[in-house]
Amino acid sequence: MVKTGLIFVREHVVLCASAAVALLTMFFVPPDAAYAEYIDVKTLACLFGILAVVGALRTVGALEVAARVLSSRLATRRLAVLSLVGTTLVLSLLATNDMALVVMLPLSAAALLRAGWDDLIPFTFIMQNLAANLGGMILPFGNPQNLYLYECFDITLSDFLTTMAMPFVLSMALIVVCCTVFVRGNKSDGSHFGRRADARPRVSARAHGGEHRPQSAGKIGAARVSTRGEEGVFVDEANGVSSSAATGDERSSVDPVRTTVYVALFLLVVGSVLRLVPWPAALAAVVGVLAVLDRRALRCVDWGLLLTFVCFFVFAGNMARIPAVEELLAHGMEASPLMVSAGVSQVISNVPAAVLLSQVTASWQALLVGVNVGGAGTLVASLASLITFSHFRTFKKSFPRRSGLASCTTARFVALFSAFNFAFLAILLVSLEAVGF
Repeated sequence: MVKTGLIFVREHVVLCASAAVALLTMFFVPPDAAYAEYIDVKTLACLFGILAVVGALRTVGALEVAARVLSSRLATRRLAVLSLVGTTLVLSLLATNDMALVVMLPLSAAALLRAGWDDLIPFTFIMQNLAANLGGMILPFGNPQNLYLYECFDITLSDFLTTMAMPFVLSMALIVVCCTVFVRGNKSDGSHFGRRADARPRVSARAHGGEHRPQSAGKIGAARVSTRGEEGVFVDEANGVSSSAATGDERSSVDPVRTTVYVALFLLVVGSVLRLVPWPAALAAVVGVLAVLDRRALRCVDWGLLLTFVCFFVFAGNMARIPAVEELLAHGMEASPLMVSAGVSQVISNVPAAVLLSQVTASWQALLVGVNVGGAGTLVASLASLITFSHFRTFKKSFPRRSGLASCTTARFVALFSAFNFAFLAILLVSLEAVGF
């Protein structure tokens, strides 16, 4: 029983932590009728719809096929990194930052391992994390905090896009510069982030049958990684990576009918986010259609994330009712809303920061920009960053004999992650403060 509980806590750290702090605040603000007003039902419904439909698209292989097409034919190291990071950015615009990373991190590792460029994996993961966190800022449904703030302040789409345009463009420029400067273009060159990998990938003949020849990183589908070590390309589902994400040979096509239906459902959910479609109707359509076509997508929704949001709502609502906390946060948001929202995100993550600070300020522009930019920085500044860190540890453990991965210890990865993230955070904050955010 105790062991089961420990396993649950280990696998749901964020949920358990958010539940713990929500319970703690209840000692200061005992449960009452006002608790019912904390929960933003529409935000939860829209988030559920996005997670369910994206999950359905993933089960039919549509996301993996799209990712392979977008990141195919990678001739050089620099082009490989730019393409993989760019694909992550595109997916973050359509499928939320978390889902973009869940899909793209294993595919990127597979591509780089196949090409023998495993020394690029740490840097690529860091840039993909920044692309997902900062790329998703441009749309209301690009990440959970945007979805919440868009509804909380009843922001119009035009106002949202106008507000986020500058930080988005600046963030993308920084990512392109980093991918260009820190990765050399020649496929035989070394990387700034570890020893040069072997020219040939170390994948056993048993996994592929026959002699192995070097191929472009774009040939994602040709390899298979398992947690057994050097014999495959996709880590198993127990480690958070779908084994269904494999391959051009194994999955060269998707079900066109289901894919079309799921894309239509996705557009319906987006319409509900943009207030073009009543959200109860969109929710009913998602549940009804998936109950018939793919119940797995409903079962595989990240219910832990939805429960975490409920805990965030309780935590933020209670904190805003504690006079000393409310006064401190309100004063900080009045003095420097951009800096405070980004700073609070570094400590409690940007989603709960958005929920909490929305209770004490009307300056939605600075809050919106601050919690998005604040996704860069510490590992806990964004839930997506924890996904990236977890995937890196999984791949490093699965491929202990790959020189590029072996040269980048977990401590070194955290140091590189922190260096790039805090550099991005500092540049963005200084630049945005200078123009009046």
